[in-house]
Amino acid sequence: MHIVRDSEDEIGEDSPPERIVAWVLDRFAGREVVVTTSFGMEGCALIDMVAAHDRPVRVVYLDTMFFFPETHRLRERMQERYPHLRFENRGTTLTPAEQERRFGPELWRRDPDACCRLRKVEPMAAALAGADVWVTGLTRAQSASRAGIEVVAWDWQYQLVKVNPLAGWTRALVWDYVRRRGVPYNDLHERGYPTVGCTHCTRPVPGSRVGEYSRDGRWTGEHKTECGLHLGPTAGRSLNRAQS
Repeated sequence: MHIVRDSEDEIGEDSPPERIVAWVLDRFAGREVVVTTSFGMEGCALIDMVAAHDRPVRVVYLDTMFFFPETHRLRERMQERYPHLRFENRGTTLTPAEQERRFGPELWRRDPDACCRLRKVEPMAAALAGADVWVTGLTRAQSASRAGIEVVAWDWQYQLVKVNPLAGWTRALVWDYVRRRGVPYNDLHERGYPTVGCTHCTRPVPGSRVGEYSRDGRWTGEHKTECGLHLGPTAGRSLNRAQS
């Protein structure tokens, strides 16, 4: 199904991610396009696709101050590999010590939603203010809550166009791309971490293999699988429906 038509090009839900990335950069040339990443494998693959166009695209990440050392090392490797991209840390300035003083000890354990709001959701809102297009590494296969995401949609939470080039891919396809292209990825994936978030809220998953995706290991023991960045009050309407 075609979801966006231009006079010279069109993309659909089944278009290859590389083509979708090319379409975004051409269709919104001169507009504020922001790629966001938490340096998961999908995000690293997406960055590689964007970097292939040799444009100074802004790549935003949120250093929550609870990153694993391996994540910091990966960020350095990505910056070295793609020096023409504009990597920007837009994480909170609220230190862990100040958070404890204001909200009590171990907020991530007592109220993980509040911790995510302070360290992810609110900083992301500030980072995307003024942006026209938000490009993410989300896929439908990542979880039931993400199964309905579209390649192009209007995001009501942040009031911009949201593009998910990898929407139709699985971790196996991402892993194949990463290996073929020699894209850096987090060493923790080889130690049983299918996804990597904050140190306090991410655990290895027994039996997990590097080419497999699971939200298990995140917020273990909590009825929580999302930080809130992608599950705000969005309508989920594709771009052509939003314009109709």
